[in-house]
Amino acid sequence: MNATDMIHMEAGCQLSGAEISIAMQLGAGNLLPSAPDRSTYLGGSDTAAILGVSPWLSPFMLYQKKIGTFVEEITPAKQKLFDRGHRWEPIVVEMLIDELRDRGHDVEIIARNRRYQDPEFPFLAAEIDLELLVDGEEVNGEAKTVSPFAAKLWGEEDTDDIPIYYAAQVMHGLMIRPRRRTVIAALTGFDDKPRVHWIDRDEETIAGIRAKEIEFWERVQSRNAPDPTDPADVKWLYQRDGGTVFEADDELAQAIQELRDMKAKAKNLEALIDLSATRVKARMGEAATLIYQGKPLATWKNNKDSSKTDWKAIAEELLATPAVISAHTKTTPGARPFVLK
Repeated sequence: MNATDMIHMEAGCQLSGAEISIAMQLGAGNLLPSAPDRSTYLGGSDTAAILGVSPWLSPFMLYQKKIGTFVEEITPAKQKLFDRGHRWEPIVVEMLIDELRDRGHDVEIIARNRRYQDPEFPFLAAEIDLELLVDGEEVNGEAKTVSPFAAKLWGEEDTDDIPIYYAAQVMHGLMIRPRRRTVIAALTGFDDKPRVHWIDRDEETIAGIRAKEIEFWERVQSRNAPDPTDPADVKWLYQRDGGTVFEADDELAQAIQELRDMKAKAKNLEALIDLSATRVKARMGEAATLIYQGKPLATWKNNKDSSKTDWKAIAEELLATPAVISAHTKTTPGARPFVLK
């Protein structure tokens, strides 16, 4: 199943011919002069979350971001990742154009990083990384830098076999800036050329995505949150207990029993895994890498030594008073473990 088919399924495409015809007749999108507040619209990076196929964000948490109750923490590591992508984007674009020309295509850049707004629903918008004229045909373009660890998620070159969350973003872009297809350049590690993939416009899939996004935005406007669907949702929603007691019904009691059974099976499986690993490590001894017929099977290496500074002891040695130490001590919320009785 290709990326378009998977999005088609997630979007719940069951549309009539008239509905598809309406989707095909939508305008080409209005050009936005500047970057709007992301809480005021749905963009291409929101599409995967709305469809429930994002590995980073659920529909529930995207809703919380849009209404302002959840503000994602941008750690230095995450910011570094974003900055790397922005720095590399012009390079990936240049490499894509070189690659297409090397293949004999006539390529011209039409626009870069323009933002467009849907002419019918202003809350739908998209930023298109790149707009090209390839052999006389206008196409949308996306430039991606891919971690070597995620390279396996990308299929054979010149196909539409790309991660579904990127495919959803691409199809959203084709909805806002309608063209027949999009070319995606994915640079993995320090490759000398990007992988080139093509995704063709699919009207029924786009119409399904459009319907899902309109439905989601109506939830945002009416403050009707989607149901929490993953552990991060529940953890964020119920961070602190209220000290009360909740009486279970038969369905909830059955769920607890099923949890007990699954945990018992997992514990037995973990014991078998530990036993097998112990047998292998006993044979490896001091060896760092295990190979078979020249190919690595496993590694057993020491991590880099770590050190920890006892700042409280230093403060006391420097004669800091307990009041000074207390003033610079932060309290973090306690964890809320779920324990079966």
